Amino acid sequence: MSLRLAVLALLTARPMTGFDLMRQFDTSVGYLWNAPHTQIYPELRKLEQAGLVEGEDVPRGQKGTKRQYSITNAGVAELRSMMDQIEEPRRERDPYRLKAAYMEWADPEKARAQLTAHLEYFQAATLLYQQQHDLIAKRDVALLRDRLANVPADQQDAVIEFKKFAYSGLVRRTRGEVEWAQEGLELLERLARRRSDRDAVAEAVERRPGA
Repeated sequence: MSLRLAVLALLTARPMTGFDLMRQFDTSVGYLWNAPHTQIYPELRKLEQAGLVEGEDVPRGQKGTKRQYSITNAGVAELRSMMDQIEEPRRERDPYRLKAAYMEWADPEKARAQLTAHLEYFQAATLLYQQQHDLIAKRDVALLRDRLANVPADQQDAVIEFKKFAYSGLVRRTRGEVEWAQEGLELLERLARRRSDRDAVAEAVERRPGA
């Protein structure tokens, strides 16, 4: 359902081809809902068959054509219906915490590499989401400007504020992941020092005369 919701929501801004939608999934809505490119065209076909979007062949170059999709009134109604449904919180599959719970089985250097990769990924993600948040606040996103052009002036603030709200949530989440990875790296260092101290004590005992 989330892919359908994302495609319909994007098409409320302006008509798009499948390629246009793929680019938007790479640069905007994809931050919120990632979908492989291979899923987008089949979803468009399903939406067209259901009457939720309509396709039109438009010129591409001098001889070619491309199919451009527009949301229909039925599509807008479907989008509103999906948005009014309560998304129930659900238990997650969390591979990061699962591995962390049994990290004593990992080589310490491999565990450190795992947490370092986690840290670097979410540091980059935090910067990316914060940048997107700030661009939205400045209305400096092309698709957002297209969307606002179709929205009455007294409703435009809501469009901006809800998008900022979504991205601020992503920023807080990724910052939490950064802090968690840093905490894990510190834990590995503490455990390494304890092992080193225990080994030093054991070695000193072994070296005592008469031991």
